Amino acid sequence: MTSIFQILLLILDVVWFIMIVHIIMSWLINFQVLNMRQPLVYQIWSGLNRLLEPIYEPIRRILPDTRPLDLAPLVALIGVYALRIVIRNNMYAF
Repeated sequence: MTSIFQILLLILDVVWFIMIVHIIMSWLINFQVLNMRQPLVYQIWSGLNRLLEPIYEPIRRILPDTRPLDLAPLVALIGVYALRIVIRNNMYAF
């Protein structure tokens, strides 16, 4: 049973890393450090969007509309971190 919890923690760590990369890349694109016309940047950006949009979309429906600022990634990061804490604290109870 411990190995299942460790696999879940690994998956949550990977999701955490992908979210952090997405957030940093969005900042770099908005501050025009990265150019979306470059094929590699566009492919990475669209791939990250396809991966994370199913997580962000339900959160965006619940949150109020703050048009220039997207709070869905922040809420998702807090949710992933909270889920890691819950799994880690209850791992040895089983």
